[in-house]
Amino acid sequence: MTGFLIHTGNRLEILAEALAETIKDPLPSPLATEIVVVQSRGMARWVSMALAVQNGICANVSFPFPNAFLQAIFRMQFPDLPEQDPFDPAILTLRIMGLIPKYIDHPGFESLGTYLNDDTFGLKRYQLASKIADIFDQYLVFRPEMIFAWERGGANHWQARLWRALSAETEIPHRAQLRKSFLEKIRSRTVDTTRLPQRISLFGISYLPPFYLQTFAELANLTAVNLFILNPCMAYWADIVSDREIRRIRGKYAASTAGTADLHLERGNRLLASMGSQGRDFLALVSGFNADFMERFQALPGHDLLSCIQWDILNLIDRSPLQHPDETDDQNGADATDIKPYMPDAPAETDTSVQIHSCHSPMREIEVLHDNLLAMFEEDPELGPADILVMTPDIESYAPYIRAVFEAQTEEALRIPFSIADQSLRKESRVIDGFLNLLELKDSRLGIQQILTLLESPGIMAKFSLSESDIRIIERWIRDTRIRWGLDENTRIQFGLPGFRDNTWRAGLERLLLGYAMPGGNQRMFADILPYDYMEGNDVQILGRFLEFLDRVFALAEILSQPRDLADWSQVLTAMLERFFDAA
Repeated sequence: MTGFLIHTGNRLEILAEALAETIKDPLPSPLATEIVVVQSRGMARWVSMALAVQNGICANVSFPFPNAFLQAIFRMQFPDLPEQDPFDPAILTLRIMGLIPKYIDHPGFESLGTYLNDDTFGLKRYQLASKIADIFDQYLVFRPEMIFAWERGGANHWQARLWRALSAETEIPHRAQLRKSFLEKIRSRTVDTTRLPQRISLFGISYLPPFYLQTFAELANLTAVNLFILNPCMAYWADIVSDREIRRIRGKYAASTAGTADLHLERGNRLLASMGSQGRDFLALVSGFNADFMERFQALPGHDLLSCIQWDILNLIDRSPLQHPDETDDQNGADATDIKPYMPDAPAETDTSVQIHSCHSPMREIEVLHDNLLAMFEEDPELGPADILVMTPDIESYAPYIRAVFEAQTEEALRIPFSIADQSLRKESRVIDGFLNLLELKDSRLGIQQILTLLESPGIMAKFSLSESDIRIIERWIRDTRIRWGLDENTRIQFGLPGFRDNTWRAGLERLLLGYAMPGGNQRMFADILPYDYMEGNDVQILGRFLEFLDRVFALAEILSQPRDLADWSQVLTAMLERFFDAA
């Protein structure tokens, strides 16, 4: 079965039911994977749970992102493509780094030359190359025709010339070329349909560039494509404009002889017009495709402020703040005479459906959120944590505060189960930060804070079988033996200081080892070393693990200080993982 079917609805739960009903129809092959394209890992998790509730199970379902899915489709149709894409932003960055020195003195590249004039170590060149690679990657998606024009020699500025040099280095096509070739194969009916998914669903995607959307629309000629779009309004609202846009447009035409009377600008619902511009543009884009639409709108009964706002948006009603509830607005885009607006019956003082909390810090925001959630659960016994979605524009900055507040609750009855979605791999991994901190050992002073930060890394702590309480003991040892920085006196000399041994790691460790071997009573010395007397029976195991960790740290610091080629560095970095982190 083929075709492009677009499901629209004003509630995500309704769309999830429609998706569950769609995939309930089995695919021709019992081993075929169901494809549900999503835009975030959080949405993938929510959809999988919703499908499990609706169908009783969610299994053999893949949730790729749009770009990863299309790349997989291209590889199926063009088997000769290599595993590594030379136009991947990470690889493109290194390629641009290699080309910049060759072109930096050419006419037109003066701005780059000025920027890189004091780039002694090449860091600025790397950062610049990374930015250029990201821009080129966006050009491939949003401006593919401009890229094709550059490749035909249609421009001579530095970006176009640099891109032509990049293209000339390889015969492997970039994704704009792959998409163009793929669409040509679809239109010429030369696509190997046996290698295509038997059904494709797109769910929870707020916006797709034409680059992707047109490809999915063309794929619908060969396989079933279902697009599920959350649409808050059941009227066509792609032509409405906000008050700001109305002022801008009228100002543009104010000086013309025609005036502004014939512009026919529709405001619709002012909240939707001002805050839904991305959804409006996406709706206009989707409406231009030859597709079947299935509308699934539902107006939930309610007389609170939130229900009133949702009702007005659903029916494209715009109400003046001073307007009587039974009056209609002749400026809205819908037929207001057919839809009776209503206002909440409850006084504003008791209506809590819409709340605004002003807090002095992110930590306080999360504390207020936690208290409000507890109040909601107490007020509505049927409400559960799975029914709550908390959104924030920057989850990376809020994640530590979320954990600090929600994990600090010791009373089981007040503990709210939670999960944090859409964090970067670096934030979720127990290895990455520790690995990057190990790289900082190169030419470092080996200060106590740097060493303790490494030791407190979860992955490293697990590798050496140390606990939080063990590290507190190690911190006491370091403090009592007066360790400050430097492996030994040679480290001090390397930093241009007198070569004395006191307060170095070597001096402190000798005191710890001698303290385990013999008592000193804080008086008796051995070979000019005062034993550290506060070593207890079980401490020797902690000391042994700590010494093993330090031996590897000091050896790595020496290894990192030596120049190597890329092959040797690959071996060094791989060995770092094996020596400092558990295989798990």
